[in-house]
Amino acid sequence: MTRTFDPIELEVLWQSLIATVNEQARALQRAAFSPIVREAGDLANAVFDRRGRMVAQAVTGTPGHINSLARAASAILEEYPTDSLVEGDVLITNDPYKTAGQLLDVTVLCPVFRNGRVIAFFGSTIHHTDVGGYGIGAGARDVFEEGIWIPIVRLMIAGERNHDAWKFILSNVRQPDHMAGDLHAQMASGEVGAQRLRALCDRHDLDDIEDLADEIITRSEAATRASIRELPAGTYRASAVLDLADGSEIDIVCAVTVDPEAGEITVDYEGSSGASPYGINVVKNYTHAYTTFTVRSVLNPDLPNNHGSLAPIKVEAPVGSIVNAVSPQPCTARHVVGMFLPNALLKALAQIRPDQAMAEGSGAVWTMQVSGNHDDGRPFITAMFTYAGGVGARAAKPGLSACSYPTGVAAVPIEVVEASAPIRFLRKELRVGSGGAGAQVGGLGQTIEFTVDTERAWQLNAVTSRLAHAPEGIFGGEQGGAGAFTVNGEPVRTQARVTLQPGDHVRLDLPGGGGYGAPVPVAATGSSNDASQESTS
Repeated sequence: MTRTFDPIELEVLWQSLIATVNEQARALQRAAFSPIVREAGDLANAVFDRRGRMVAQAVTGTPGHINSLARAASAILEEYPTDSLVEGDVLITNDPYKTAGQLLDVTVLCPVFRNGRVIAFFGSTIHHTDVGGYGIGAGARDVFEEGIWIPIVRLMIAGERNHDAWKFILSNVRQPDHMAGDLHAQMASGEVGAQRLRALCDRHDLDDIEDLADEIITRSEAATRASIRELPAGTYRASAVLDLADGSEIDIVCAVTVDPEAGEITVDYEGSSGASPYGINVVKNYTHAYTTFTVRSVLNPDLPNNHGSLAPIKVEAPVGSIVNAVSPQPCTARHVVGMFLPNALLKALAQIRPDQAMAEGSGAVWTMQVSGNHDDGRPFITAMFTYAGGVGARAAKPGLSACSYPTGVAAVPIEVVEASAPIRFLRKELRVGSGGAGAQVGGLGQTIEFTVDTERAWQLNAVTSRLAHAPEGIFGGEQGGAGAFTVNGEPVRTQARVTLQPGDHVRLDLPGGGGYGAPVPVAATGSSNDASQESTS
């Protein structure tokens, strides 16, 4: 018999689910070895029903991870159906084309058993420090150079290690202790979620969460479709240009079609650039993740993010293009394009809801990874560390400065980075004047300078963007400042890993966001745009 829920009970159960996945995420962050997970929150946690539908997500992490995880669970369960699992099984994969788009992102799915039957799954995706191969940069020639590919397999079998899987994984990474530690952290967080969910079922006399999941997902989908039906029908087109360090350019072209009768929105990326020889290609899951995040941000951001609210948003992309990569196209640095997608998409959505629009921002975070040898010969490799530029201005607010929109990842504190390798930071400050002028000014970028204290040559994997084409303003707003990436004052013109020498000096000038609306004359306000930026930064 189908269980029904009155509004009060449903709200209590919903908030309990959110608290459960939030506790799962906190347990993962506390136990993780990787600084990018522990300090920056580069992770995703969610609870799924027996059918692999995402019911609730933790209120942390990144849209690229969480919305990719929402699609990955069903792909995993296609190979290991729910009823084939036994208590103590744990599933794992980092297949980039079925999960989050890069081999460094490892997904672990933990079944929850109650009374001898699977009632749910807790999933997590985190960025591991190292999976062998090329590292975090974009220089690998294909996906097989980028690291170890873990197919969908059991990591644990009936509560015991799958020794062949563990041996295979840990034999192919540079830091097996870190890899093992992070895998155990993912499994432990799944167990925390399972314990809390079983207690929730006991308190509310639930055999499983299927009826609850149906109620939550159905309501979320209905509310999303209702929001779409309020929009004018039509197709709205836009594009944006992303330039890379080597001088190449990527065109992102999108068409947003609103169908109020069906209560659906379709985003089509036909016309976007073909695949890149660099590892910046974006798999369909990751394109879908940032597309749905952007549409929902404008449409109705207060609705829960789950299977139901994502269902009415359809994404189409040419197979084999920069936004729908296929094997063996390299994709480790897929974030540089994936996080740029909202810049084009928001232009199209601005034609529908200008008050919710936003000027172009810096786009993807700039990622760094340093490796080499200490003076005594011991190797070192940093986890990925990231920096953000300025966000575009909005209708009623200036852009945020040094903020990692559209991702939710924070900057790893420089003290943590310095503790992981002989890196020494020389400067980290906002770029005053880098935000575009407008009725609302764009957010500021930032400047970071560092060197590596070693007597040996060292390597830098750096993924940067927006060095020539500055973020555009909107509705008369002016563009922000373009970025710059230099070593010893000379521009770096490659996406590949570079070898640097002792004493070399790296400088990163991240772009500022564009302005919103025509600038207000100085005489009318008595202040300059620069002054406004300083007061809001």
